[in-house]
Amino acid sequence: MDTAKLFWSGRSQAVRLPKDFRIEGTEVRIRRHGNAVILEPLAADWSWLDALASPLDADFVQAASEPLPAQDRPVLDQLFD
Repeated sequence: MDTAKLFWSGRSQAVRLPKDFRIEGTEVRIRRHGNAVILEPLAADWSWLDALASPLDADFVQAASEPLPAQDRPVLDQLFD
């Protein structure tokens, strides 16, 4: 198991990560899970979503891209005229 050194920087505790655990960027998301403290890189785009769900198939993309027809809502038209 790998370990990391803890140290103080001013009034904040810091962790010196080994080279194999370096994270790109200047900020990370931090959270607790039980006794563990988890550091996660902040996503710069939505590519992380593909790791959670398989890529969208062409039928879904086409259906989601189709424009919806305008709905006739006379009661709402009266409210916002």
